[in-house]
Amino acid sequence: MPRRHTGGPHKAQAAKKTISGIVQVTRKGTGYMTWETDKEDIEIFPEKLNGALNGDQVEVELLSLHPRPRGRVTKLVERSKTEFVATIKDGVAIPSDGRFNQPVMLDTKPEEGSKVLIKLISFDGKTAKGEVLEVIGKAGEHRVEMNAIVMEHGFKTSFSPEVEAEAQALEARHEQIIKEELPKRADFRDRITMTIDPITAKDFDDALSLRELPDGKYEVGIHIADASFFAAPGTAIGDEAQKRGTSVYLVDATIPMLPHALSAGIASLKPDEDRLAFSAVFVLDKNANVLERTFTKSVIRSDKRFSYEEAQEVLDKQNGPYLKELNVMLKLATILRAARADEGAIDFGDNEVRFELDEAGRPLSVVRKQRIDTNWLIEEFMLLANREVATYISKLAAKVPGSNMVFLYRIHDEPKADRIEELATFVRAVGYEFNKRKKGGYGAKDIQGLLKQIEGKPEAALIRTATLRSMAKAIYSTKNIGHFGLSFTYYTHFTSPIRRYPDMLVHRILASHLDGHPLTNKEFGDLEKLCIAASEQEGKAVQAERDSIKYKLVEYMTGKVGQTFDAIISGVTDWGLYVEDKQSSAEGLVRVRTIGDDFYNYSAKEYALVGQKTQKKYALGDSVRVKLVAADLSARQLDFELVK
Repeated sequence: MPRRHTGGPHKAQAAKKTISGIVQVTRKGTGYMTWETDKEDIEIFPEKLNGALNGDQVEVELLSLHPRPRGRVTKLVERSKTEFVATIKDGVAIPSDGRFNQPVMLDTKPEEGSKVLIKLISFDGKTAKGEVLEVIGKAGEHRVEMNAIVMEHGFKTSFSPEVEAEAQALEARHEQIIKEELPKRADFRDRITMTIDPITAKDFDDALSLRELPDGKYEVGIHIADASFFAAPGTAIGDEAQKRGTSVYLVDATIPMLPHALSAGIASLKPDEDRLAFSAVFVLDKNANVLERTFTKSVIRSDKRFSYEEAQEVLDKQNGPYLKELNVMLKLATILRAARADEGAIDFGDNEVRFELDEAGRPLSVVRKQRIDTNWLIEEFMLLANREVATYISKLAAKVPGSNMVFLYRIHDEPKADRIEELATFVRAVGYEFNKRKKGGYGAKDIQGLLKQIEGKPEAALIRTATLRSMAKAIYSTKNIGHFGLSFTYYTHFTSPIRRYPDMLVHRILASHLDGHPLTNKEFGDLEKLCIAASEQEGKAVQAERDSIKYKLVEYMTGKVGQTFDAIISGVTDWGLYVEDKQSSAEGLVRVRTIGDDFYNYSAKEYALVGQKTQKKYALGDSVRVKLVAADLSARQLDFELVK
């Protein structure tokens, strides 16, 4: 897995040839570490890692430069993690992390076949010792496997007694809190207000209100749960929310950032109950232009809890509760969406899947989710609020000469030229033209045009995924560079404070400015560190969600070994073809040695395996018929063979 150095801290002492850095370890056990710009990573063979694991901070002695840089770990500076999920087999713990393929000796003997959370005490590269922190349960059971995935990524599945006690105390005095806060806040309980969320949602972060004004104008209220009120800094709840950074969404459950009494209770914007909110209220004309905007702490009362499907049914049938309001909101959202598209905003679509599970958590069916109008109706108003909050704070800061005001932005950099050129080559190999409109490179509208070309095509999901991978990652930062994907100059996260800690920070910063006491750099000097931590936690949560989906997809396919499927070639390597079942999106490998009718060579330029004698080609994006021959649930791997 050699990579080119793309920047980052490192120290080199030429005399000792010792380099400090972070080691990345592959599943084969080989380590790589970046060092000098434009030089290949230092390769470290397994026997020379000396106990270093993936992500550890180490010191490496450079042993040679040719044929490539190679070295050995001389010092373990700091472990990136010490807690691992493992399965007990033959009395030892086998870590789930494929990059730590070493049995761990334990001082206790948990039940054979159980999943455990262990703490690594020592590992010198030969012998690993650890202690059991928690027995998660029997391997293979649905809840055990889902909790194990969450814990493997460093998230807790329960809250401490201190956090729970604080939450229960707040819950007990919630009515009194509303009475105390009402005189200090705007009262929007007379507005027609509704929430529109997934049918399985328990935490309602956002609600919309609509009021028709004279002259064809509308007052649109975007009311966001005032979760930060219940999670003040220095409290057990606030400190725990900062550590977690985000909620984690699994196939059938949520591991919340806030305890249940808040996330699904007094902070959630439930119907027919008074709730504390932070409201972004806009006066829009009939063309959805923002004429006025107000940000204020408030009290609201939702009139209706819609699921996306219920609200869509009202719109489709033009009959049902709050039809007039839904029609107006859809019309305004449609205009906002078209305006964003004109500015170059990229719509990556939706490749998500939805499972139907039985009582034991076993998957009965899996289908790709379909986006409906009410999905993006909500999305447009959330984008509006996030953009306007960021714009307001940024322009406020610009008015103050020498301002040291700080803020938290959600930024998305332009894709790097080499990544976008790789995407262009990839797209052409699948049979599409990726044309430049921007001098010197590809712009957002070029990507937008590509995604429009593939709408409704069999390879659409494949190209959307490849396009997403070519993009830079959106992160949190105090330094604003805009949001490439959305084509916004200013953007933040304000609308989901029950499930994202950055939104809580934005609420606090905005409230401090509205109160006339803005936070200074000195008071909020650690904001950039909080941004980095939140971005890291977000990445872990996303990976946990993907792992839970992959586990369930493999479990779903386990009972289908021997069956055939229509698939698309989603990846090509010299060891085989990766194929994705068109119906479920389950992905697995067709090993090159199983193709059998010829000797196949890998053609990187064509993204294809090509038969040496027949010149028969299996290329990226091709539709194929495949047979499932093996499903390994513990490794989350599927093996297919081509059906001739």
